[in-house]
Amino acid sequence: MAVVVTGIGELTTNEPGLGTVTDAAVVLEGDRVAWVGRSAEAPVADEWVDVEGRAALPGWVDSHTHLVFAGDRTAEFEARMSGQPYRAGGIATTVEATRAASDAQLAANLRRHVAEAVAQGTTYLETKTGYGLDVEHEARTARIAAGLADEVTFLGAHLVPPGADIESYVDLVCGDMLDAVAPYVQWGDVFCESGAFDEARAERVLLAMADRGLGLRVHGNQLGPGPGVQLAVRRGAASVDHCTHLTDSDVDALVGSATVATLLPACDLSTRQPLAPARRLLDAGATVALASNCNPGSSYTTSMAFCVATAVLQMGMSVGEAVWAATAGGARALRRDIGEGAVGVLRVGARADLHVLDAPSVTHLAYRPGVPLTWAVWRAGERVR
Repeated sequence: MAVVVTGIGELTTNEPGLGTVTDAAVVLEGDRVAWVGRSAEAPVADEWVDVEGRAALPGWVDSHTHLVFAGDRTAEFEARMSGQPYRAGGIATTVEATRAASDAQLAANLRRHVAEAVAQGTTYLETKTGYGLDVEHEARTARIAAGLADEVTFLGAHLVPPGADIESYVDLVCGDMLDAVAPYVQWGDVFCESGAFDEARAERVLLAMADRGLGLRVHGNQLGPGPGVQLAVRRGAASVDHCTHLTDSDVDALVGSATVATLLPACDLSTRQPLAPARRLLDAGATVALASNCNPGSSYTTSMAFCVATAVLQMGMSVGEAVWAATAGGARALRRDIGEGAVGVLRVGARADLHVLDAPSVTHLAYRPGVPLTWAVWRAGERVR
Protein backbone atom coordinates (compact mmCIF):
# COMPACT_ATOMS: atom_id res chain seq x y z
CA MET A 1 0.00 0.00 0.00
CA ALA A 2 1.27 3.46 -0.92
CA VAL A 3 0.86 6.34 1.54
CA VAL A 4 1.32 9.99 0.56
CA VAL A 5 2.40 12.23 3.41
CA THR A 6 1.56 15.65 2.03
CA GLY A 7 1.35 19.26 3.17
CA ILE A 8 4.90 19.22 4.55
CA GLY A 9 5.88 22.83 5.06
CA GLU A 10 9.62 22.11 5.21
CA LEU A 11 11.10 18.74 4.26
CA THR A 12 14.73 17.99 5.16
CA THR A 13 15.86 15.19 2.82
CA ASN A 14 19.66 15.01 3.38
CA GLU A 15 19.82 14.18 -0.32
CA PRO A 16 22.22 16.57 -2.14
CA GLY A 17 20.06 16.68 -5.25
CA LEU A 18 16.94 17.59 -3.25
CA GLY A 19 18.11 19.48 -0.16
CA THR A 20 15.25 21.13 1.71
CA VAL A 21 11.90 21.08 -0.11
CA THR A 22 9.03 23.42 0.78
CA ASP A 23 5.36 22.51 0.34
CA ALA A 24 6.53 18.92 0.00
CA ALA A 25 5.20 15.39 -0.06
CA VAL A 26 6.71 11.94 0.41
CA VAL A 27 5.28 8.66 -0.87
CA LEU A 28 5.96 5.62 1.30
CA GLU A 29 5.32 2.24 -0.33
CA GLY A 30 6.00 -0.87 1.70
CA ASP A 31 9.21 -0.23 3.62
CA ARG A 32 10.72 2.11 1.01
CA VAL A 33 10.43 5.73 -0.10
CA ALA A 34 8.79 5.68 -3.53
CA TRP A 35 8.68 9.39 -4.36
CA VAL A 36 9.77 12.79 -2.96
CA GLY A 37 8.79 16.20 -4.31
CA ARG A 38 6.32 19.06 -4.22
CA SER A 39 2.84 18.36 -2.87
CA ALA A 40 1.15 19.60 -6.01
CA GLU A 41 3.00 16.96 -8.06
CA ALA A 42 2.46 13.99 -5.73
CA PRO A 43 1.21 10.82 -7.45
CA VAL A 44 -2.01 9.05 -6.56
CA ALA A 45 -1.76 6.71 -3.59
CA ASP A 46 -3.93 4.44 -1.45
CA GLU A 47 -3.84 6.74 1.58
CA TRP A 48 -3.24 10.45 2.07
CA VAL A 49 -2.00 12.04 5.29
CA ASP A 50 -1.99 15.85 5.35
CA VAL A 51 0.43 17.20 7.99
CA GLU A 52 -0.82 20.76 7.49
CA GLY A 53 2.43 22.66 7.10
CA ARG A 54 4.49 20.81 9.69
CA ALA A 55 8.20 20.11 9.15
CA ALA A 56 9.45 16.62 8.39
CA LEU A 57 12.86 14.97 8.27
CA PRO A 58 14.36 11.48 8.20
CA GLY A 59 13.98 9.54 11.43
CA TRP A 60 16.81 9.88 13.92
CA VAL A 61 19.58 7.31 13.52
CA ASP A 62 20.96 6.60 16.99
CA SER A 63 24.28 4.89 16.29
CA HIS A 64 25.48 4.43 19.89
CA THR A 65 23.42 2.99 22.75
CA HIS A 66 23.85 0.46 25.57
CA LEU A 67 20.30 -0.76 26.15
CA VAL A 68 20.66 -4.39 27.24
CA PHE A 69 20.99 -3.85 30.97
CA ALA A 70 19.30 -4.19 34.32
CA GLY A 71 19.58 -2.18 37.50
CA ASP A 72 19.84 1.48 38.38
CA ARG A 73 22.74 3.89 38.95
CA THR A 74 20.90 6.89 40.33
CA ALA A 75 23.20 7.06 43.35
CA GLU A 76 26.24 7.28 41.07
CA PHE A 77 24.62 10.13 39.14
CA GLU A 78 23.81 11.98 42.35
CA ALA A 79 27.41 11.57 43.50
CA ARG A 80 28.69 13.08 40.24
CA MET A 81 26.33 15.99 40.59
CA SER A 82 27.82 16.52 44.06
CA GLY A 83 31.30 16.78 42.60
CA GLN A 84 32.68 13.26 42.40
CA PRO A 85 34.45 12.50 39.08
CA TYR A 86 33.16 9.98 36.59
CA ARG A 87 35.09 6.71 36.43
CA ALA A 88 34.47 3.81 34.07
CA GLY A 89 34.45 1.38 37.00
CA GLY A 90 30.78 2.07 37.65
CA ILE A 91 30.05 -0.26 34.74
CA ALA A 92 30.67 -3.18 37.12
CA THR A 93 27.50 -2.28 39.03
CA THR A 94 25.40 -2.73 35.89
CA VAL A 95 27.23 -5.95 35.02
CA GLU A 96 26.20 -7.47 38.35
CA ALA A 97 22.55 -6.48 37.91
CA THR A 98 22.47 -7.60 34.26
CA ARG A 99 23.87 -11.03 35.04
CA ALA A 100 21.25 -11.48 37.75
CA ALA A 101 18.32 -10.52 35.49
CA SER A 102 16.30 -13.02 33.48
CA ASP A 103 16.13 -13.01 29.69
CA ALA A 104 12.54 -11.82 29.94
CA GLN A 105 13.50 -8.91 32.19
CA LEU A 106 16.33 -7.81 29.90
CA ALA A 107 14.14 -8.08 26.79
CA ALA A 108 11.33 -6.12 28.42
CA ASN A 109 13.71 -3.36 29.47
CA LEU A 110 15.23 -3.17 25.99
CA ARG A 111 11.80 -3.18 24.36
CA ARG A 112 10.68 -0.33 26.64
CA HIS A 113 13.67 1.83 25.80
CA VAL A 114 13.39 1.18 22.06
CA ALA A 115 9.71 2.15 22.18
CA GLU A 116 10.60 5.29 24.11
CA ALA A 117 13.17 6.23 21.47
CA VAL A 118 10.81 5.51 18.56
CA ALA A 119 8.11 7.68 20.12
CA GLN A 120 10.61 10.57 19.94
CA GLY A 121 11.44 10.02 16.28
CA THR A 122 14.29 7.48 16.39
CA THR A 123 13.68 5.00 13.57
CA TYR A 124 17.05 3.21 13.39
CA LEU A 125 18.99 2.19 16.46
CA GLU A 126 22.23 0.41 17.30
CA THR A 127 22.86 -1.16 20.70
CA LYS A 128 25.78 -2.94 22.32
CA THR A 129 26.56 -5.81 24.60
CA GLY A 130 29.11 -5.08 27.31
CA TYR A 131 27.21 -5.62 30.56
CA GLY A 132 27.74 -9.39 30.58
CA LEU A 133 31.54 -9.63 30.42
CA ASP A 134 31.64 -13.40 30.40
CA VAL A 135 30.86 -15.87 27.63
CA GLU A 136 27.40 -16.84 28.86
CA HIS A 137 26.06 -13.36 29.52
CA GLU A 138 27.65 -11.63 26.53
CA ALA A 139 26.11 -14.28 24.27
CA ARG A 140 22.64 -14.01 25.79
CA THR A 141 22.61 -10.19 25.73
CA ALA A 142 23.72 -10.29 22.08
CA ARG A 143 20.91 -12.73 21.31
CA ILE A 144 18.32 -10.58 23.07
CA ALA A 145 19.55 -7.42 21.35
CA ALA A 146 19.49 -9.09 17.92
CA GLY A 147 15.75 -9.56 18.16
CA LEU A 148 14.94 -5.97 19.09
CA ALA A 149 17.58 -3.54 17.76
CA ASP A 150 18.44 -2.71 14.15
CA GLU A 151 22.19 -3.21 14.63
CA VAL A 152 24.09 -5.01 17.41
CA THR A 153 27.67 -4.40 18.51
CA PHE A 154 29.85 -6.76 20.55
CA LEU A 155 31.46 -4.83 23.41
CA GLY A 156 32.95 -7.58 25.52
CA ALA A 157 35.99 -5.30 25.75
CA HIS A 158 34.02 -2.74 27.75
CA LEU A 159 35.86 -3.28 31.02
CA VAL A 160 37.90 -6.01 32.70
CA PRO A 161 35.61 -7.68 35.25
CA PRO A 162 36.68 -7.18 38.90
CA GLY A 163 39.20 -9.80 39.93
CA ALA A 164 40.00 -10.95 36.37
CA ASP A 165 43.50 -10.98 34.91
CA ILE A 166 43.57 -8.57 31.99
CA GLU A 167 45.63 -10.78 29.67
CA SER A 168 43.40 -13.79 30.31
CA TYR A 169 40.33 -11.64 29.78
CA VAL A 170 41.59 -10.32 26.43
CA ASP A 171 42.22 -13.93 25.41
CA LEU A 172 38.61 -14.71 26.32
CA VAL A 173 37.21 -11.74 24.41
CA CYS A 174 39.21 -12.64 21.30
CA GLY A 175 38.39 -16.35 21.55
CA ASP A 176 35.44 -18.08 23.18
CA MET A 177 33.43 -14.91 23.80
CA LEU A 178 33.77 -13.73 20.20
CA ASP A 179 32.80 -17.19 18.97
CA ALA A 180 29.67 -17.14 21.14
CA VAL A 181 28.40 -13.71 20.10
CA ALA A 182 29.37 -13.74 16.41
CA PRO A 183 26.06 -15.16 15.13
CA TYR A 184 24.14 -12.23 16.61
CA VAL A 185 26.26 -9.14 15.93
CA GLN A 186 27.39 -6.99 13.02
CA TRP A 187 29.98 -4.87 14.81
CA GLY A 188 32.82 -5.12 17.32
CA ASP A 189 33.84 -2.35 19.70
CA VAL A 190 36.50 -1.74 22.34
CA PHE A 191 36.82 0.84 25.12
CA CYS A 192 40.34 2.19 24.53
CA GLU A 193 40.77 4.37 27.59
CA SER A 194 42.66 4.71 30.83
CA GLY A 195 41.06 2.25 33.26
CA ALA A 196 39.81 0.02 30.43
CA PHE A 197 42.06 -1.24 27.57
CA ASP A 198 45.37 0.23 26.44
CA GLU A 199 46.26 0.66 22.79
CA ALA A 200 48.04 -2.66 22.30
CA ARG A 201 45.26 -4.72 23.88
CA ALA A 202 42.55 -2.72 22.14
CA GLU A 203 44.24 -3.28 18.79
CA ARG A 204 44.46 -7.01 19.45
CA VAL A 205 40.71 -7.07 20.13
CA LEU A 206 39.95 -5.13 16.95
CA LEU A 207 42.10 -7.44 14.84
CA ALA A 208 40.33 -10.51 16.22
CA MET A 209 36.92 -9.00 15.49
CA ALA A 210 37.93 -7.95 11.99
CA ASP A 211 39.16 -11.49 11.34
CA ARG A 212 35.63 -12.70 12.16
CA GLY A 213 34.18 -10.28 9.59
CA LEU A 214 32.77 -7.73 12.03
CA GLY A 215 32.75 -4.03 11.29
CA LEU A 216 34.78 -2.03 13.79
CA ARG A 217 33.96 0.75 16.23
CA VAL A 218 36.00 2.30 19.05
CA HIS A 219 35.18 4.10 22.29
CA GLY A 220 38.00 6.64 22.48
CA ASN A 221 39.29 9.90 23.88
CA GLN A 222 36.47 10.25 26.41
CA LEU A 223 38.25 10.80 29.72
CA GLY A 224 41.39 12.42 28.36
CA PRO A 225 43.75 12.46 25.38
CA GLY A 226 44.61 8.95 24.26
CA PRO A 227 45.26 6.59 21.36
CA GLY A 228 41.62 5.74 20.56
CA VAL A 229 41.15 8.03 17.57
CA GLN A 230 44.46 7.10 15.96
CA LEU A 231 43.77 3.40 16.52
CA ALA A 232 40.28 3.68 15.02
CA VAL A 233 41.58 5.42 11.90
CA ARG A 234 44.51 3.04 11.52
CA ARG A 235 42.22 0.01 11.66
CA GLY A 236 39.54 1.50 9.40
CA ALA A 237 36.85 1.66 12.07
CA ALA A 238 33.50 3.00 10.90
CA SER A 239 33.38 5.34 13.89
CA VAL A 240 35.23 6.46 16.97
CA ASP A 241 32.82 7.54 19.67
CA HIS A 242 33.11 10.21 22.40
CA CYS A 243 36.03 12.25 20.92
CA THR A 244 35.89 14.63 23.88
CA HIS A 245 39.65 15.22 24.14
CA LEU A 246 41.36 15.60 20.76
CA THR A 247 44.81 16.71 19.66
CA ASP A 248 45.46 18.42 16.34
CA SER A 249 46.84 15.14 15.00
CA ASP A 250 43.65 13.35 16.03
CA VAL A 251 41.56 15.86 14.09
CA ASP A 252 43.86 15.59 11.09
CA ALA A 253 43.61 11.79 11.17
CA LEU A 254 39.81 11.92 11.18
CA VAL A 255 39.71 14.42 8.32
CA GLY A 256 41.86 12.16 6.17
CA SER A 257 39.82 9.02 6.84
CA ALA A 258 36.37 7.45 6.44
CA THR A 259 36.04 7.13 10.24
CA VAL A 260 33.12 9.12 11.64
CA ALA A 261 33.58 11.11 14.85
CA THR A 262 30.46 10.24 16.86
CA LEU A 263 29.81 12.82 19.56
CA LEU A 264 27.75 12.03 22.65
CA PRO A 265 26.76 15.35 24.23
CA ALA A 266 24.31 13.95 26.78
CA CYS A 267 27.13 11.82 28.16
CA ASP A 268 29.50 14.79 28.34
CA LEU A 269 26.91 16.72 30.32
CA SER A 270 26.07 13.84 32.64
CA THR A 271 29.72 13.11 33.42
CA ARG A 272 30.62 16.81 33.63
CA GLN A 273 33.25 16.43 30.98
CA PRO A 274 33.96 19.17 28.46
CA LEU A 275 31.66 19.03 25.47
CA ALA A 276 33.29 17.47 22.41
CA PRO A 277 34.81 19.98 19.95
CA ALA A 278 32.16 19.74 17.26
CA ARG A 279 32.94 23.09 15.63
CA ARG A 280 36.62 22.29 15.42
CA LEU A 281 35.93 18.95 13.77
CA LEU A 282 33.44 20.34 11.27
CA ASP A 283 35.61 23.29 10.31
CA ALA A 284 38.49 20.91 9.66
CA GLY A 285 36.31 18.75 7.39
CA ALA A 286 35.69 15.69 9.58
CA THR A 287 32.44 13.76 9.39
CA VAL A 288 30.44 14.11 12.61
CA ALA A 289 27.55 12.06 13.98
CA LEU A 290 25.46 12.66 17.10
CA ALA A 291 24.13 9.80 19.24
CA SER A 292 22.48 9.39 22.62
CA ASN A 293 24.84 6.87 24.27
CA CYS A 294 21.79 5.84 26.28
CA ASN A 295 22.98 3.75 29.24
CA PRO A 296 22.14 3.63 32.95
CA GLY A 297 25.38 5.14 34.20
CA SER A 298 26.63 8.06 32.15
CA SER A 299 23.86 9.08 29.72
CA TYR A 300 20.39 7.87 30.63
CA THR A 301 18.40 9.46 27.82
CA THR A 302 16.87 8.23 24.57
CA SER A 303 16.22 11.77 23.34
CA MET A 304 18.06 12.54 20.13
CA ALA A 305 16.27 15.90 20.06
CA PHE A 306 18.02 16.75 23.34
CA CYS A 307 21.36 15.87 21.75
CA VAL A 308 20.57 18.05 18.74
CA ALA A 309 19.54 21.01 20.90
CA THR A 310 22.70 20.66 23.02
CA ALA A 311 24.88 20.51 19.91
CA VAL A 312 23.34 23.72 18.60
CA LEU A 313 23.12 25.68 21.83
CA GLN A 314 26.39 24.64 23.43
CA MET A 315 28.68 23.04 20.82
CA GLY A 316 28.63 25.59 18.02
CA MET A 317 26.79 23.49 15.44
CA SER A 318 24.16 24.99 13.19
CA VAL A 319 20.70 23.43 13.24
CA GLY A 320 21.29 21.94 9.81
CA GLU A 321 24.62 20.43 10.84
CA ALA A 322 23.17 18.94 14.01
CA VAL A 323 20.12 17.46 12.26
CA TRP A 324 22.38 15.96 9.56
CA ALA A 325 24.69 14.50 12.23
CA ALA A 326 21.75 12.90 14.08
CA THR A 327 20.32 11.36 10.90
CA ALA A 328 22.69 10.97 7.94
CA GLY A 329 25.75 11.17 10.19
CA GLY A 330 24.52 8.28 12.32
CA ALA A 331 23.73 6.34 9.16
CA ARG A 332 27.27 6.88 7.89
CA ALA A 333 28.68 5.75 11.24
CA LEU A 334 26.74 2.50 10.70
CA ARG A 335 27.60 2.32 6.98
CA ARG A 336 23.89 2.47 6.16
CA ASP A 337 23.91 5.76 4.26
CA ILE A 338 24.15 4.45 0.70
CA GLY A 339 22.35 1.98 -1.52
CA GLU A 340 18.91 0.45 -1.39
CA GLY A 341 17.32 0.72 2.04
CA ALA A 342 19.62 3.51 3.21
CA VAL A 343 18.61 5.27 6.41
CA GLY A 344 19.03 8.88 7.54
CA VAL A 345 17.95 10.17 4.11
CA LEU A 346 14.71 10.68 2.18
CA ARG A 347 15.17 9.67 -1.44
CA VAL A 348 13.65 7.05 -3.71
CA GLY A 349 14.74 3.61 -2.52
CA ALA A 350 15.68 4.70 0.99
CA ARG A 351 14.02 3.02 3.95
CA ALA A 352 10.65 4.60 4.67
CA ASP A 353 11.61 6.35 7.92
CA LEU A 354 9.88 9.70 8.38
CA HIS A 355 9.68 12.00 11.40
CA VAL A 356 7.09 14.80 11.41
CA LEU A 357 7.49 17.64 13.91
CA ASP A 358 4.69 19.67 15.45
CA ALA A 359 6.56 22.75 14.28
CA PRO A 360 7.04 24.58 10.98
CA SER A 361 10.82 24.09 10.86
CA VAL A 362 13.61 21.88 12.23
CA THR A 363 14.99 25.08 13.79
CA HIS A 364 12.39 24.61 16.52
CA LEU A 365 14.37 21.60 17.78
CA ALA A 366 16.88 24.08 19.21
CA TYR A 367 14.62 27.13 19.41
CA ARG A 368 12.27 25.25 21.78
CA PRO A 369 14.66 22.95 23.70
CA GLY A 370 13.06 20.33 25.88
CA VAL A 371 9.64 20.64 24.22
CA PRO A 372 8.34 17.31 22.83
CA LEU A 373 7.87 18.14 19.15
CA THR A 374 7.40 14.69 17.58
CA TRP A 375 3.97 14.62 15.90
CA ALA A 376 4.13 11.48 13.73
CA VAL A 377 6.65 8.73 12.99
CA TRP A 378 6.83 6.15 10.20
CA ARG A 379 9.40 3.39 10.72
CA ALA A 380 10.15 1.15 7.73
CA GLY A 381 6.83 2.29 6.26
CA GLU A 382 4.72 1.55 9.31
CA ARG A 383 3.17 4.43 11.21
CA VAL A 384 4.25 3.92 14.82
CA ARG A 385 3.10 7.27 16.19
